[in-house]
Amino acid sequence: MKYLIAGLGNIGAEYANTRHNIGFKVLDALAKASNIFFKDGRYASVAELRHKGRTFILIKPNTYMNLSGKAVRYWMQTEKVPIENLLVLVDDIALPFGMLRMRGKGSDGGHNGLKDVARILGSEDYARIRMGVGNEFERGQQVDFVLSEWSTSEAEQLPIFIEKASNAVLNFGTIGLDRTMNLFNTK
Repeated sequence: MKYLIAGLGNIGAEYANTRHNIGFKVLDALAKASNIFFKDGRYASVAELRHKGRTFILIKPNTYMNLSGKAVRYWMQTEKVPIENLLVLVDDIALPFGMLRMRGKGSDGGHNGLKDVARILGSEDYARIRMGVGNEFERGQQVDFVLSEWSTSEAEQLPIFIEKASNAVLNFGTIGLDRTMNLFNTK
């Protein structure tokens, strides 16, 4: 079985430690734990992870967050991954820091990365993990907030949060969407 795991974020050193790049961070952690490396590919950095008889194609689109759909579609087609085996990881300001919310389908909830993926795929019927980054910002400042770096206390807790999301990714491929949602959609 083959799965495509798309961690959304923005390329460039200035974005590396921002809240918006938590999707990249989770894939980096998965790669490091498995001693695999990302290689530059078309529209994305790509790594192949094997776990419990499954193949996970990890992609970090280099198209920037708001144009992620092109990379997702390209790698789904290239790797012949059906939409039910796609999982997209994004930040979410509607969830408290450290909370995960996994869904098998749904609206973009105002997230431009999810919006572009749905537009390019012509469907919202794909799994996603929304990772709570909190909402400690003034009205109208959400862009500055997601493009800013983690607070000191968040940075200390981030490894635990990333490990939790990494485990959810692996469980998606091994025990399925519904059981993974039951395990990880809690506080």
